[in-house]
Amino acid sequence: MSPLLILAIVLIYFLSLLWVAHITSRGADAHAFFIGSRQSRWYVVAYGMIGTSLSGVTFVSVPGEVGIRQWSYLQIVLGYWAGYLVVALVLLPLYYRLQLTSIYTYLQQRFGPVTYRTGSSFFILSRTLGATARIFLVVNMLQVFVLDPLNVPFMVTASIIVFFILLYTLRGGVKTIVWTDLIQTTCMLAALVLTIVLIRNRLGLDWSGLMATLSQYELTQTFFWDWRDRNFFFKQFLSGMFITIAMTGLDQEMMQKNLSCRNLKEAQKNMFTFSMVLVAVNLLFLLLGATLYAYVYETGLSAPQRSDDLFPMLALQHLGQAAALVFLVGLISALYPSADGALTALTSAFCIDILGLQNRTDLSEAARTRIRYMVHISFAVLFLLCLLVFRVANQTAIITTVLTIAGYTYGPLLGLYAFGIFTRKSITDRWSWLVCVLAPLLSYVISLNSQRWFFGYQLGFELLLVNAFLTFFGLWLLALKNARPPSGV
Repeated sequence: MSPLLILAIVLIYFLSLLWVAHITSRGADAHAFFIGSRQSRWYVVAYGMIGTSLSGVTFVSVPGEVGIRQWSYLQIVLGYWAGYLVVALVLLPLYYRLQLTSIYTYLQQRFGPVTYRTGSSFFILSRTLGATARIFLVVNMLQVFVLDPLNVPFMVTASIIVFFILLYTLRGGVKTIVWTDLIQTTCMLAALVLTIVLIRNRLGLDWSGLMATLSQYELTQTFFWDWRDRNFFFKQFLSGMFITIAMTGLDQEMMQKNLSCRNLKEAQKNMFTFSMVLVAVNLLFLLLGATLYAYVYETGLSAPQRSDDLFPMLALQHLGQAAALVFLVGLISALYPSADGALTALTSAFCIDILGLQNRTDLSEAARTRIRYMVHISFAVLFLLCLLVFRVANQTAIITTVLTIAGYTYGPLLGLYAFGIFTRKSITDRWSWLVCVLAPLLSYVISLNSQRWFFGYQLGFELLLVNAFLTFFGLWLLALKNARPPSGV
């Protein structure tokens, strides 16, 4: 495919998003930017959240991992589904009852200002690293397969992409993102289904023949029962469950969209619907991965050294122009939902939790807007810097990178919320930050030595649980005897 044609597709796609942003951002104030004025339709939010949850990680990294782990990822996805039920039935009622805009305000009401800012800071750290890892995956694909042959520097590519994201999220925030995610999710799912059909046709197989071929190459084993294996079912299931509770239920970006629904009942409808559809969509991505590897084996091609490169290599170099076009549209559609919502959520968290912008009575609306714009632009610049670091440092599949980052950075948040919800104890607020810093450090030491200390057991993504437990235990040590939290929380 001509590089000029590829760039034209990217430009047309972006202009479409910019047009939607222009329409939806009319009259948008801070309330609309942060939580969409609580007027979002639940089914629009549910559908758009599919694209946000999947992102470029699922689009490229999950299919590539099939050759290494087969369909073991589905064990994590089943855990995701259980986690979404917990979010819908436990956390959403709490957030709506307290009428929160930033979900970390709960920590202030429950423990105090230091814990509040500590929790929000861990979210800012985690979402910055996680979002830029997701963005990097897509930007790097475009760079390697399209722009490197044209001698375009990576910094130029990354700068343009980040500028596009900044441009259409600057004014409308959540009010805009709810609708742009709808468009992008549709494009991503269409690309997924069409790619599977195109590969099946090139192999000359019907659906039963395709499934027989996948079985022949042993690409679809789903459940693993060796307790020492990193793919052990209960390890993966519990990891997926608590990753969802942390990365969705304790994540300002994901909850910001849920809190934009009109009421709790609609937000729960959104979560129940979204969780069921997400399992089916992830199953399709695993089917895509198995189909890609089957094509490699059937045609005698060599799989790339990095599993993340498999899908783009086949789509752009071996499957023809139709597949290349479909892949490109899907890839771009996977990029923006993982970036625009993160940028908006980080702006919201920093403005509300760190700067206290909502409580600044000395500022006019125009002054607040200027500060919000400055914060938004600053995070965009930080995104760019992180992309450059990932370009130099990353050597592993991005899906592994993202979940590992989550284990270290969301663990303290999970411990804080678990202690707040399931105990009635108060803590010495000024020392909570120390607990939240020490817990990830101790978790890292345990991870390095798990096989030697625990009879060959390999600590995987359940690192999140270890981290949360250490945080919970540390908070317990800080608890004041017989103290009770403020009423209402």
